[in-house]
Amino acid sequence: MARGTIRPRDASELRQAVEWALNDGVTLDVRGGGSKVDLGKPMQCDQVLDVSGISGIVDYAPEELVVTLRAGTPMREVEALLAQRNQMLAFEPPDLGPLLGRAPGEGTLVGAVMGNFAGPRRLSAGSARDHLLGFSGVNGRAEAFKSGGRVMKNVTGYDLSKLIAGSWGTLAVLDQVSVKVLPAPDQTRTLLLRGLDDTAAVKAMCAAMGSPHEVSGAAHVGDKTALRIEGVAPSVEARLKGLRELLATSGAAMDELGTLESRTFWREVRDVAPLGAAADAVVWRLSCPPTEGPAIVARIRAQRPAVKVFYDWSGGLIWLALPPTADADHLLVRAALGTTGGHGTLIRAPEVTRASVPVFQPQSSALAALAARVKESFDPKGLFNPGRMI
Repeated sequence: MARGTIRPRDASELRQAVEWALNDGVTLDVRGGGSKVDLGKPMQCDQVLDVSGISGIVDYAPEELVVTLRAGTPMREVEALLAQRNQMLAFEPPDLGPLLGRAPGEGTLVGAVMGNFAGPRRLSAGSARDHLLGFSGVNGRAEAFKSGGRVMKNVTGYDLSKLIAGSWGTLAVLDQVSVKVLPAPDQTRTLLLRGLDDTAAVKAMCAAMGSPHEVSGAAHVGDKTALRIEGVAPSVEARLKGLRELLATSGAAMDELGTLESRTFWREVRDVAPLGAAADAVVWRLSCPPTEGPAIVARIRAQRPAVKVFYDWSGGLIWLALPPTADADHLLVRAALGTTGGHGTLIRAPEVTRASVPVFQPQSSALAALAARVKESFDPKGLFNPGRMI
């Protein structure tokens, strides 16, 4: 069979496409905007299932802080719509398109949900999984189904929204989602601490996050440690003053970014721009306990001095750019994580490298068995994105 592309225009055509694939034993490369098609292990699928044609806003209720949209709706349309009512996606889904060699703005909200992504506000607002209220789609048995609804309390039986987020399109193809939105802050300010090393920076970030000053972002980029404060002006000023007093003994020089500069800075952190990775660099995303971050980086840096690094999530998220190698240094990276309980994902590498090494953190035998049973329940014939995760 020649590889082609199936482009359903609505939920009914989507179900028919999956039913045809099921009956004919056809595997499907499920895509929306295609911005993350090179993230994960390479797949050898019979057909591309492109859901970008199932697009548009279904319902937006600003007073209820809920938006419902179709699966192929570009993120830029969602953000523009919310901005008109001074609202936002609080989990700050990153635009990884440029990092992966794509144009900016091509991603979809559903793609962010499928990767369970979140930006700097993950610490205070949670990830995509925490904001997904409900969805509808088609499973690998060609059955249309839905879960959840338009309010957080509308959950009966299993909360499938928690399961579908982070599944990378391997369990079902979605045609519609409802997500929670929040008011955008009136003012955003950033306290910059300059000159701290990794260990001191993480100590300062953890102190700030543990304080009563409601810090919504904590990142360490180069010689700058950034702490974000958001809200109404009087509250922001008072909390900034409290942060300055809290961190006065850190030994760092302090500066501030205003609202416009802050939004630019944190957008760049969200989209991994500070990594400044060369086009052929291998990029890793490590999640770990914040206090373990500097030691993990030190173990990698001892063998790869040229590594580029920055920290987000108060040190709990580490972005690495390494010189290209045939095995993406995956043994080095995973050994550096050691017994910290952290995990690493290979975000960018050549296809031949992604085909030969584990892209996602290897699972324990018990967790792998559970994942296999879940996959069997949703997609017994392995139609959707076969091989992308394992």
